[in-house]
Amino acid sequence: MIEPSGFHVLLGPDYAGKSSVLAALAKSSAAWRYISVDDEFLGLEHTLVTALRRHLVHDVLPLLGTAHSVDFAMSLMQTAVLYLRDQVVAHSDEPVLVDSYYYKILAKCRLICGADHPIFAWWRTFPQPRRVLYLDVSPQTAWRRAGVRVNRLEHYSETADWPGFEAFQTDLGKVMLDEVRDVPVTVIRERNGIGRTVRAVRRVLAHDR
Repeated sequence: MIEPSGFHVLLGPDYAGKSSVLAALAKSSAAWRYISVDDEFLGLEHTLVTALRRHLVHDVLPLLGTAHSVDFAMSLMQTAVLYLRDQVVAHSDEPVLVDSYYYKILAKCRLICGADHPIFAWWRTFPQPRRVLYLDVSPQTAWRRAGVRVNRLEHYSETADWPGFEAFQTDLGKVMLDEVRDVPVTVIRERNGIGRTVRAVRRVLAHDR
């Protein structure tokens, strides 16, 4: 495997605005390659990733712990992890900003499983980024942005309520930052308006270039 150098990761809790920031950057700057499992960043040759993600959210997560095991759900999440890794490697000669990489999925799995899973050790051998840009957002803001879209991997309780969401998002932030403790991290504090967040991210990327 080619060892990429210089790629960056955009990380943050749920509803921190990563997708919006990536979309805005992609429209305004072609200097970087933007990698994500969001539909608008996937080519026709990767529609399977879209389909598996949709089935995970709508078919598997609602029945997690009953019809589907955590291991089964993780096997589907791994398809996204490997897609992101493969894209980072494939574009190792370009400046790359990748959405979450494996860090967020691993952190969520740690919270749900309650312990390390053997697959985590493999993920941690993947190429490491030059820098992580961490979009910080309060659980209150995330809850307001989520509306009715909260899924089973975003809260602790059986049903999506505020206490379960707040506790999960707080712990999620701590675990993600623990996973990237050996990587340079730039924390971008919560701002009013996506435009200010985009400008803050752009400044960090421009400095590193």
